[in-house]
Amino acid sequence: MLEAPKLKRALPDILNFEEIENIISQVDLSKPEGSRNKAILETMYSCGLRVSEAVNLKISQLHTDVGFIRVIGKGDKERLVPIGRSAVKYINIYKNKVRVHATPAPGNEDILFLNNRGSKLSRVMIFLIIKDLVKKAGIKKNISPHTFRHSFATHLVEGGADLRAVQEMLGHESITTTEIYTHLDREFLRKTLEKYHPAFQHS
Repeated sequence: MLEAPKLKRALPDILNFEEIENIISQVDLSKPEGSRNKAILETMYSCGLRVSEAVNLKISQLHTDVGFIRVIGKGDKERLVPIGRSAVKYINIYKNKVRVHATPAPGNEDILFLNNRGSKLSRVMIFLIIKDLVKKAGIKKNISPHTFRHSFATHLVEGGADLRAVQEMLGHESITTTEIYTHLDREFLRKTLEKYHPAFQHS
């Protein structure tokens, strides 16, 4: 009846705000998919979305006039998430200037982000888009689409956001999942101290 040792949860790489800005700025807006990709990344970071939530986002779920989007998360649970001005701006540019010229495939009429065949994007496609931009930005961290969600949550916790509010925004069933970010935060603080605090400097 021995209790198994608790495996230490590996802390994922986190992007700071400058790195996120750098990655998003690598999007080539001269290409038609550029404004779509920029809108996707801005939305994922602004709202802390899971990749599946971003690819399934529907036009009918946008309430940008009041600054919210409706998100269908795990287990078909619906939540309202605030959306930032920058994300709204790029969603509107994509929706009104690029998407209007696309012919949605049957059943995809309400899907916001479409591929060049008029269907919703795959999760792998989002992964490849981000991988390419990270490379262009010269960032050596191990980055996946989920990194944007992790970074969003960590930045909130670092900024002193209430954990329950963060839980609500991320759509976590349990607060214990959200509490991971307080550990990330402590790790971040420890690394910052080691880097900048004289008492932690090795002589």
